[in-house]
Amino acid sequence: MRFWDTSAIVPLCVTEPASAQVRRLAGRLGAPAEAQARRVLLALAAAWSEVIPSERLRQRTERLLSVHALRAAGAFQLAAALLWSRGETSGEAFVSFDERLREAARREGFRILPE
Repeated sequence: MRFWDTSAIVPLCVTEPASAQVRRLAGRLGAPAEAQARRVLLALAAAWSEVIPSERLRQRTERLLSVHALRAAGAFQLAAALLWSRGETSGEAFVSFDERLREAARREGFRILPE
């Protein structure tokens, strides 16, 4: 399983410099037109697990902000990944193009993609 940060999901739907790398991780998903992007998001939504905002998520976010050089949104993403993995990050992959978030996720024990 892999946790996908929003910085890695957007290049699946819209052509960006990182799109080729992300498509290699997720497979070929089609053209970047708006209609195609919506179909891709619907297909992805059918397969992803969503971490719902909660008090536990907020508490983990606060801890992450105190120990890593993250912005609030990145801390929420990483807190969601930690909840998703139940704190067992060894062997779990974290997909992101945000360098600060990648470093924090690495320090929390995730394997970072793309390498």
